[in-house]
Amino acid sequence: MSAPSVSLRSLIPAVFLPTLVFEIGVGALAPVLALNARALGASVGTAGLVLALLGVGQILADVPAGALAARVGDRKAMLIAAGIAAVTLAAGALSRSVWQVALAATATGATNAVFNLARQAHLTEVIPVELRARALSTLGGMVRVGAFIGPFIGAAVLTARPVRDVYWLALLCTAVTAVVLLVVPDVAEPAPTGPAAGSAPLPVRSVVRAHRKVFLTLGVAVVLVGSVRATRQTVLPLWAEHLGQSASSTSVIFGIAGLVDTLTFYPSGKIMDRAGRLWIAVPSMLVLGLTQAALPLTHGLVALTVVAMLMGFGNGIGSGILMTLGADVAPPRSRSQFLGIWRLCADSGSAGGPLIVSAAASLGSLAVGIATMGGVGVLAAAALLRWVPRYSPFATTGTRTARTVSERTTAVSEGAKT
Repeated sequence: MSAPSVSLRSLIPAVFLPTLVFEIGVGALAPVLALNARALGASVGTAGLVLALLGVGQILADVPAGALAARVGDRKAMLIAAGIAAVTLAAGALSRSVWQVALAATATGATNAVFNLARQAHLTEVIPVELRARALSTLGGMVRVGAFIGPFIGAAVLTARPVRDVYWLALLCTAVTAVVLLVVPDVAEPAPTGPAAGSAPLPVRSVVRAHRKVFLTLGVAVVLVGSVRATRQTVLPLWAEHLGQSASSTSVIFGIAGLVDTLTFYPSGKIMDRAGRLWIAVPSMLVLGLTQAALPLTHGLVALTVVAMLMGFGNGIGSGILMTLGADVAPPRSRSQFLGIWRLCADSGSAGGPLIVSAAASLGSLAVGIATMGGVGVLAAAALLRWVPRYSPFATTGTRTARTVSERTTAVSEGAKT
């Protein structure tokens, strides 16, 4: 059972602070990876591939991260990830060839997967159900805030300094994260449902087999959501360039959209806790899908900025929605393994969505690619509307009430039999 004393405020030093610091380091590093590869002689295409390897490493490590957290515990898994990240970041700073940077980027992405999975699994374990969406939305918000301010801090550090020095900034953030994890106690100990209860962790293959219906239905919706959310970061700069906007104007538009994104995570969590998950999940996908579909209709700076802000709003209100849905349907005994597979679905969508847009652009129709992903957003909303109530008692207040009545009826019937 979750400790009743756990509150959002009590989660700040042990959960939200280390997540924010860690993500600042990642946010500072991500925009500079391609520049570092270029400085070492990589072509534009190769430099873009190096940046993509950060996400590739995360995808490769999603499932192993769940298995690791189930075996050693969430806190130890995060410390292991921080230790390995320190090595990979130092290796990136000392790299003298493109392939060395590529390896460092892939390994760093893998440590991100372990850290984020372990933090999510632990928070799911200890937070009261009535605060779950707010807690996970805030956790997602910390990721957004770190990604938003990290590049600004990185830019300040790199003033008159070599590009590779951003690795040392990310390493410093990782070290601070590890110190916080070692010094600040967690708000509560996880309930002994896994190895602590005297049973070995379930193999990932068994978890997939036992919950294949969830992954083949709600998991498909997760893939669609991940693809639409990731695509917004690709289509906005591409369409801005198509309209002839300068790099500085595009950066400002991107920054404004990011600011709107970071300001809306807490209200969405509150609505999900009180009214149900669908009241945020479906509007988030509809707004993201429709605004992406409308993006090719913009022809000037003002219209582009308005649509970008609406895209930021649609993504922002969906902060933590995938983590919350995963927490709702994850089985207690194999929670970490289940969430590792769940994150693999989301990250696979995140990798696939931008590829669709890029393929369409290479075929000569960027607008068609963007509009296609807008349609995927609407399809994601429909998939969530269809499958979330089927698997989650927290989809709406109606499904929650129905589940409560069902449980009470079952308890009464069992009591009568005894």
